[in-house]
Amino acid sequence: MTADVGIGEFARLSHLSVKTLRYYHDIGLLTPAAIDDVSGYRRYATTQVDSAQLIRRLRDLDMPLPEVREVLGAADIEKRNAILRAHLDRMEAELVRTQEVVASLRSLLGPGVAALSVEYRTFDHVQVLAFRDHVARPAVGQWCGEVFPRLYEAAGPTVVGPGGATYSMEFFEEDAGEVVAYVPVAGLPRVPQDLELIELPRGRFAVAAHTGPFESIDRTYGALGSYVAEHDVAEQDPIREIYLVGPNHTADPDSFRTEVCWPIRP
Repeated sequence: MTADVGIGEFARLSHLSVKTLRYYHDIGLLTPAAIDDVSGYRRYATTQVDSAQLIRRLRDLDMPLPEVREVLGAADIEKRNAILRAHLDRMEAELVRTQEVVASLRSLLGPGVAALSVEYRTFDHVQVLAFRDHVARPAVGQWCGEVFPRLYEAAGPTVVGPGGATYSMEFFEEDAGEVVAYVPVAGLPRVPQDLELIELPRGRFAVAAHTGPFESIDRTYGALGSYVAEHDVAEQDPIREIYLVGPNHTADPDSFRTEVCWPIRP
């Protein structure tokens, strides 16, 4: 049996405020079952309660309104569930990122980078399979997560060392700039069209190891960059990161080990 109720009563049934119900009507998300021609008073069917409660739960999960609309209009359960799964996956990824940022913030409450060990190295020219792009700093983690599997797959058994990336001065100054992800190779028979075979130039670097998630690598940057400023003359060449232990080795960010290589004048 179905009954119609006024908007105030429907607010009690759905736990959505009258203001919210009016807004959802205005944008076509939840249309009343009937509207009085004279007064414009809205009435809702009790069969709409489930839809209203679903909307409320999805909004509690910060699902954007266009996606809520897709869920409500899904042709079948499989399509609806696919939209819900995609949103939950994004939420889980954001939760992981939040946990990493919280851990990094907690580390700032303690002492600075302990006993930073700086090593000087000269890197000779090295042939690498690379992918270069103009990358925004907030997107660089996702970008690396997509690019490195492609590089390793394309390089196959020709990989002769740990992968890495170079970061231009523009990347740090403008929060976006050229990033070159690479893996060292030898005897690569074929280069896919979207990748390139290049040679990293010879250079002199001050090198420090960062252990732990990438979210906290800024502390190693700060300590190493300060050391270079106090003891050497920095070059404006790209900084190199070498991923000795990264996501392709372990799923535990605390076990990541990255060498930060700061270019210096010979």
